[in-house]
Amino acid sequence: MSDTTQPPTPENGQSAPPAQPLAINLQYIKDLSFEVPAGAEIFATLRTNPQISVNIDVQANRLEPDQMVFEVILAVKTEASEPPQQEGGPQGRPVFIAELAYACIVTLTNPPAELVEPILLVEVPRLIFPYVRNILSEVTRDGGFPPVVLQPIDFVALWQAKRNSFDQTPGHA
Repeated sequence: MSDTTQPPTPENGQSAPPAQPLAINLQYIKDLSFEVPAGAEIFATLRTNPQISVNIDVQANRLEPDQMVFEVILAVKTEASEPPQQEGGPQGRPVFIAELAYACIVTLTNPPAELVEPILLVEVPRLIFPYVRNILSEVTRDGGFPPVVLQPIDFVALWQAKRNSFDQTPGHA
């Protein structure tokens, strides 16, 4: 027995699925830098795994005032440094610094106004995160170190924290 159901079309009386409110038009590396401040010496003197810190930021900028076209940038800065010589001591030398600004151009199609910000600052970064993770992993590996593999990021929490810090700055109610 064959399945005779047809996809929804206006001709067979069914409505087409709604258009997605988001289209990613283009993705690209906006800025990438990898630095080993101590040069070759760090490879000879590093005795333990470095301590790694990661800072993440998301920005969205409208490209055309009268169109819903935006550039969304997911910026990641990773710094590895030697562990302190003793517990609670000062941080050791920097081992490497990797900075990546990965951007995409997105078009929004008739989104409800209250969803524009979460789409741009939560959904788009979630969609491009795997590319950022891969690039950062490869650049640290190609730099002579074990690859840095970013853990999944809660972009909702990041967005909420950013909103809360913005709301508490002087001049904002």
